[in-house]
Amino acid sequence: MTMRVVLAEDSVLLREGLVRLLEEADATVLAAVGDGTALVAAVEEHQPEVAVVDVRMPPSFTDEGLRAALEIRRRFPSVGILVLSQYVEESYATDLLEAGGRVGYLLKDRVSKLADLSDALSRVAVGGTVLDPEVVSALLTKRRRRDPLAELSPREREVLELMAQGRTNIAIGRLMVITQGAVEKHISSIFTKLGLPPSSDDHRRVMAVLAWLG
Repeated sequence: MTMRVVLAEDSVLLREGLVRLLEEADATVLAAVGDGTALVAAVEEHQPEVAVVDVRMPPSFTDEGLRAALEIRRRFPSVGILVLSQYVEESYATDLLEAGGRVGYLLKDRVSKLADLSDALSRVAVGGTVLDPEVVSALLTKRRRRDPLAELSPREREVLELMAQGRTNIAIGRLMVITQGAVEKHISSIFTKLGLPPSSDDHRRVMAVLAWLG
């Protein structure tokens, strides 16, 4: 199924390249704009499934893209957000994660693989969370409080790291070469050790990932 997308990227050349790449990834680009204000307006007009945005855009080239993404999340909660950044912005990724699901954060030099980009768009559109492994690694180094994961076994930590990357239970089992039942037992144990009470699995996964990212 073709994904409906709007794109914000201030570099004209890179924007045109991303449009072509998104179209090759089976997405229909409804609008391609150069700043956060125009992105919010494009989302309001076109109601896409995913908004693709850079973090640093005019006029200050600091956090305009993030602020636009958070406004979209507040006003249009059904729209997924996929951040494509040149850099690992730890605080920005955490802010987006705390806003809920339907979020992805990939480094631009990773999106040359069409399959990876298409997979990220699809997962974000249906409510999933997709994090670049390098983003996960950077966020782990930024923990500033007592480690809430001390009780987790090495195997459970591995499962949780893959959850943080947005992997499904099936994908986790395949990557770790364990059964689906074993994955579910690890995840249940993770929820218990992190003190996450019963609720929807999706909500607990997000809370567990936030604990992992610290």
